[in-house]
Amino acid sequence: MLHNRVNPYHLGIISILFASTLWGTTGTVASLAPEISSLAIGAFSMGGGGLLQAFIARKHLRSGFRQISRHKGKLVVSAIALAIYPLVFYSSMRFAGVAIGTVISIATAPFFTVMLECLFSKEKTVSKKWLTSFLVGTAGILLLVFSESSSSSHFDSNLRLIGIILGLVAGMSYAIYSWVAKTMIDEGVPSQAALGSIFGIGALMLLPTLLITGDNLLSSTTNVMVIGYMALIPMGLGYIAYGFGLRFVTASSATLMTLFEPVVAAGLAVLIVGESIPVLGWCGIGLILICLLMQARG
Repeated sequence: MLHNRVNPYHLGIISILFASTLWGTTGTVASLAPEISSLAIGAFSMGGGGLLQAFIARKHLRSGFRQISRHKGKLVVSAIALAIYPLVFYSSMRFAGVAIGTVISIATAPFFTVMLECLFSKEKTVSKKWLTSFLVGTAGILLLVFSESSSSSHFDSNLRLIGIILGLVAGMSYAIYSWVAKTMIDEGVPSQAALGSIFGIGALMLLPTLLITGDNLLSSTTNVMVIGYMALIPMGLGYIAYGFGLRFVTASSATLMTLFEPVVAAGLAVLIVGESIPVLGWCGIGLILICLLMQARG
């Protein structure tokens, strides 16, 4: 009886917001281990999380091998995008700052996702509600970025520009593997198998880079705790929840809901790291929350 009263769309939204909350902790947690390179943090967290995804989905991967093999072209592209994403995402945060790097990477993903859906999906996915909420969310993101830019001066302008460019690449990469995962799920591949295959192949591409970048991964207890948390919680549990949510919402709506991630990141930066957010930034956060509420209404 209770199951019959649950709106699947709302269940998907809750799952994606839960995943976004976990992802929003990554910037603050990564800042606790500054001696680990951004490339190593990205490679280990996404690579370790990817292996975990593949292990959890091993039964689905075996039973759905034929279904998955029909998407081998998309699978390779999405795995490459997944391997690129953490490298440019964490590098973006190092060059442009945690707030701006996170915001640019996450905020551009819905735009790139809807471009992919318009180009390759049969159904028209851009509704008036999505467009309105996207514009509101974008306005909020811009306010948050401008407030951070005016309140912090310790990042070189050239490095910040590099960070922003890397953030755009991260947004595009994230959009690609999210859209491919949603396409596979819509065509009958179980969500665990879809994400397990993408993350498993991506992990095999990422983990060898640790031979070059992973010098300080195990040099202290703090570093071990940081990378362990990143792989198991945001990248492991977070993407399980995200894959479940993709069963009920479009990829464009899902990536739009992940705008909650920079809100969480900004809140943790204030509460734990001791950063301050100007009034303009809080106004931006308010607009992002309005954007999320508009989408959550279904």
